[in-house]
Amino acid sequence: MVPRTLEFACGLILVVLLTGCAGSATGRVRLRPDGTPGPERCPDEALKAMRYLRLGVGDGATAELDANQMDARPITLYEGRVESVLLDDLGTLESPTRLYGYIWTSGPQAVIRYYEALPPGAAQRVPICAVARTGKNQLRKRPESLPGTAVLEFSFGGVFIVDEFL
Repeated sequence: MVPRTLEFACGLILVVLLTGCAGSATGRVRLRPDGTPGPERCPDEALKAMRYLRLGVGDGATAELDANQMDARPITLYEGRVESVLLDDLGTLESPTRLYGYIWTSGPQAVIRYYEALPPGAAQRVPICAVARTGKNQLRKRPESLPGTAVLEFSFGGVFIVDEFL
């Protein structure tokens, strides 16, 4: 009985370690002088997962930017972690897949990078690399945005697959 318990514990530790590796490296992202994040590699695990999910660079879908503020207008995004919701299918990721990432609000526009996805009914998150964009002004902040926030006109935007963050 003890070896089986040990085997289970080791497996659980391995799953936790692998899931941790799939997450964002936001602590290591260098910021530009205007507060926006600099370039960042897409981890090999995410590139492999995206190939498996048939997600190609430039593939896109519509998403609610903050799952806690769906259909808000305007919407206030806060610097830090974010959970978004796909409104359309993205490759084999069906709506309402959850996307997990990080928002930076210090620059002239908000920057959202997604590092993980949780498809409906899935037991664990899958590593991905994607960014949020809206129209021509990207995620341009409204003038009433306070430090650490980005007030945007709409609660939704486009999510696009990338193979690196620029």
